[in-house]
Amino acid sequence: MNTIKQPVKPAVERAPSYYAASLNFESDYPTLQGSVTVDVTIIGGGFTGIATAVELAERGLKVAVVETHKIGWGASGRNGGQVTGSLSGDEAMRKQMRNTLGEEVDDFIWHLRWRGHEIIKNRVARYGIACDLKHGHLHTAMKASHMDELKATYDEALRRGMAADVSLLDAAGVRAQLGSELYCGALKNTRNMHLHPLNLCLGEARAAESLGALIFEHSEVLDIVHGPRPAVVTTGGRIEAKQVLLAGDVYHKLERRKLKGMIFPAMGGIVTTAPLGELAQEINPQDLAVYDCRFVLDYYRLTGDGRLLFGGGANYSGRDSRDIAGELRPCIERTFPQLKGVQIDFQWSCAMGIVMNRIPQLGKLSSNVWYCQGYSGHGVATTHIMGEIMAKAITGDLEQFDTFAACKHIKVPLGDQLGNPMLAAGMWYYQMLEKLR
Repeated sequence: MNTIKQPVKPAVERAPSYYAASLNFESDYPTLQGSVTVDVTIIGGGFTGIATAVELAERGLKVAVVETHKIGWGASGRNGGQVTGSLSGDEAMRKQMRNTLGEEVDDFIWHLRWRGHEIIKNRVARYGIACDLKHGHLHTAMKASHMDELKATYDEALRRGMAADVSLLDAAGVRAQLGSELYCGALKNTRNMHLHPLNLCLGEARAAESLGALIFEHSEVLDIVHGPRPAVVTTGGRIEAKQVLLAGDVYHKLERRKLKGMIFPAMGGIVTTAPLGELAQEINPQDLAVYDCRFVLDYYRLTGDGRLLFGGGANYSGRDSRDIAGELRPCIERTFPQLKGVQIDFQWSCAMGIVMNRIPQLGKLSSNVWYCQGYSGHGVATTHIMGEIMAKAITGDLEQFDTFAACKHIKVPLGDQLGNPMLAAGMWYYQMLEKLR
């Protein structure tokens, strides 16, 4: 396994996460001062904004990215680090997109499942980004009814030519992969990946900068000025451009008149243990990422230096937990009893942008101001897919953008005030259904 070369010390101005303590390098981009003119201004320095910036810069456009905090400060630098072929809202996509795509809708969605993997792998190789990228994932069943879902996914993968990538495991097969008695089966997928997301985001930002992109940190956007040449305005400066992309997901409050009530925060908690030494090999000898089939699931993997990184228990109220480690320790010890009493070195929260129908929201606020948001807990791969789609749209290829933009979304009155209770009620409903399965 890889090891962290520098002492573990939380980075300033970031969540107190394992990721912040194990950076390859810290970002140090200037604050926007004065006036700048570019082709495209991107608001938001997470995966959506940075991935789109790389795509546009590779196409020869002059790009500026403005970020309120630091690059990767939000969910992009705090998530579970799993790159899987799961799309939140795929069934809703299928229903809505059938009107646009007809019989091609299934092929379109299947291609989307894996496009993010290709983009990330190619980008990591092209720009030499060190982010602990590894292959291997288990989607685990906790009861017999979950196996029906996994079997359907397995059968489709075989039909699609993925026989070399997937295998369906029974309980004994899972025990050969994990030191846990919790599961009755699993779908193993070696195309899926896991990685250090903050190092990936910072590496991609450096790649964008190498292609001529301008990046500004500590530069909160106060206003978007619409017009023939839209501009973004911060306390210290102004950027004029031909086009603007709003890519702040659930963290911004811009354009509330049009976007309020469309996306809502759900808080996820993650912890990382102390290095496990030989126990790491005992509990996860194949170094796989794992998540289970439940509606509110647990997910985990090993870090590069042999810690267990474990997350779960999404809180749909939009409020942070007061004791993430206290909430997740019983889940860890239920999954791996041999880790009872293990030291937890890091705990942090991650705000995920949840969309009611779980379909990513792509659209336009005016003729030259775009937005892209809402990955509902599946952001690492999906942001990179959407970054490519947005770059295509901004440079004139609207086919995939129009497919998403045509989807209808629920706009909840009163925004978070009503939306988060609705999400919490929905979570309770699906949890009750799950217990009856």
